[in-house]
Amino acid sequence: MINPQMLKQIKQMQEDIKKIQKQINESTFYGQAGGSVVKVAVKGTKQVVSVEIKKDQLDFNDIEMVQDLIVAALNDAFRKVDKELEESLGSVTQGMNMPGLF
Repeated sequence: MINPQMLKQIKQMQEDIKKIQKQINESTFYGQAGGSVVKVAVKGTKQVVSVEIKKDQLDFNDIEMVQDLIVAALNDAFRKVDKELEESLGSVTQGMNMPGLF
C-alpha cells in the first residue's frame, strides 16, 4: 500500500525540481580561458549566448590555439551549469539516487 504522505512528498519534490530546472535554464553562466582572453556566456540550457575574444592578446595566425581557447571557455561554462544543477537538485533530492536527473 502506498503511503499518502509519501506521495505528497514526492509531488512536492517534483514541483521543486521543476522550479529549479526553470531557474537554471533561465540563468546565464560564464566561462573563460587563457586568463580571460576568451570569455563565453551560456544559458542553463547550454545554449551559447556570447563569445568575447580579446583580439589584441591573441595571435590569430595560430588558429588552433584560438579554437582551443574557445573550446576550453565553453567547457568551463558547461561545467558550471552541471555543477549548479547537481548542487541545486541534490539539495531537493537529499542524496536520493534519481537516475536521469544529472
